[in-house]
Amino acid sequence: MVPWSWFLPSLFAAFNVMLLVFLSGLFFGFPTEGDSGLSCRWLAQNGEWVFPMVTGPLFILTFFSLVSLNFSDPGILHRGSIDEDPMMVYVVSVNQKAFRLQWCPRCCFHRPPRTHHCPWCNVCVEDFDHHCKWVNNCIGYRNFRLFMLLVLSLCLYSGALLFTCLIFLIRTSHLPFSVDKVMAYLHRSKDPREEQWGGVEALVSILVAAPAAGFLIPLVLLMMIQAVSVSKAERSCESKCRYHQEYNPFDLGFARNWYLTICAPLSPK
Repeated sequence: MVPWSWFLPSLFAAFNVMLLVFLSGLFFGFPTEGDSGLSCRWLAQNGEWVFPMVTGPLFILTFFSLVSLNFSDPGILHRGSIDEDPMMVYVVSVNQKAFRLQWCPRCCFHRPPRTHHCPWCNVCVEDFDHHCKWVNNCIGYRNFRLFMLLVLSLCLYSGALLFTCLIFLIRTSHLPFSVDKVMAYLHRSKDPREEQWGGVEALVSILVAAPAAGFLIPLVLLMMIQAVSVSKAERSCESKCRYHQEYNPFDLGFARNWYLTICAPLSPK
């Protein structure tokens, strides 16, 4: 029997993927008859191709990064042997700062610096940052750049969705928001440039814009926080236990930190 502690978070992560696909489906191809459409379709049919040319690739990038992050390896370290002695002392040096390797009683090995045991996944993760419940996966050494790509693409995609829906609502607001719009939805002009839009399309457009607006500000804040953390070579899990010294031994400077986090080849596992 699948434990609920694993099933429910996985179900939530799958729901997030389906929500992205559902809202994007409404945005790109709300099922209407004739030449009408919602937001992106309507703007494209009226000659404004820049909107689908921007939002289309952003959706593909967001969907790819979201699904990839769900199944990515964050840097899980293999469990040790019960024969290992937890009383042994191992010390490593990082930029002239000595670290005593901590013993993990669950994985039965001495953890390298910045390796933490995730209580949700019950594994030790190399260069652990945090456990992301939105994808039900840890964020660590091997998938942190995927996480940054997801946050960035979500910021851009949410902003593009919100902007496109607002443009659609403004440029098609020649009818009052009432029952007349629903009637206009059923009796539309054949000329797409003189077409009146229905209340159904208005409600669906708002349905897409509302989540985009709700997620945009938290996503921008998260992106800023992560950008600062990368610049300083800090990790989210270390915010509650700062180093008790004047410097961070993992901080190699702004440019070097970004290179190692985003661009540098990953070391063999």
